[in-house]
Amino acid sequence: MEDDHARRVHERLSVCPGLRPVGHTEGHRFGRWDLASLAEGALGECADPDSLTGSHEKRLRVRLGASGRAYEHNDDYCRRYWIWDPALMGRAGLPRGPLGTVAVDTWPSGVGSLRVSSLYIHPVARRRGLASATLDTVYEACRAENLHGFRLDTCWTWQRSVRYYLNRGLWVTSWKHALGLARLSYLPRYEVRENGGELTFLVTGREPEQREAGVMVPLLVADAVDGRLRLRETEQYSRIGNERNVVRHYARSTLALHLAVRGRPLVRGEEEWTKAVAGGWCDIGEPEGLARKIEVFERVAREDGWRLSGLYGPSSRPRPD
Repeated sequence: MEDDHARRVHERLSVCPGLRPVGHTEGHRFGRWDLASLAEGALGECADPDSLTGSHEKRLRVRLGASGRAYEHNDDYCRRYWIWDPALMGRAGLPRGPLGTVAVDTWPSGVGSLRVSSLYIHPVARRRGLASATLDTVYEACRAENLHGFRLDTCWTWQRSVRYYLNRGLWVTSWKHALGLARLSYLPRYEVRENGGELTFLVTGREPEQREAGVMVPLLVADAVDGRLRLRETEQYSRIGNERNVVRHYARSTLALHLAVRGRPLVRGEEEWTKAVAGGWCDIGEPEGLARKIEVFERVAREDGWRLSGLYGPSSRPRPD
């Protein structure tokens, strides 16, 4: 199954200098790289994917359970790529072949976007901008074919990934089964500024002169009072439009995740927390919904034997009296 827009995106990606399509005989190798990514994120074990022995691979898959199932190359719903950098080929200490992996769906999800998965950079090739360049390449290919951009999921317990995507300016668009993030053309650039105990969420101004000058306008301000979240809306936020406006909606969820990774309170009061526990905002929405889902994410990870360290755990989460 493949959408025409997505097909043309993949035609562009397949000829990008930094990407190479995974061949049919390379399925197992790609699967080992995917496994190395899962093992690092879930178990905290860093391994060279091309050096995994059969027995080590089997042990990791058993420990990872359903998450560690073997890769099937005949998946028609996505195309997989090796990440390369010709300028780094042959440098001492770097792999001689691919430096990372990425997969992109062949059918749009949401409103005109493609889903990205399996983004992984070999440990010795990190901090060289490869992941950022790959995401930029996917976004630009989507925009060239009249799609809005890309979406991806990550696990809350994979804090390095969560912080990386937030630092890249991705918006939080879901927390139903995992943390869903996106770069979409109809969502403006945002910043989160910290001043003392306050976090301010700002976006590029809507007026043409503001966009041209890169003026950032504040939408939401968050701080804590007596261990509870206080969330204030600015006048600019009120001007955006009705409650169904996606910028209004995703601004609250995106700021909530920025608060969470800083260990800040997400609960405003008993009424909001009770609603969250009853299932309110279980897909996306208010900060209390994220607080509740974090409890779920951490419980499931703990039951699966995943590594949890330095997270926003229940013991540190402020609760209403």
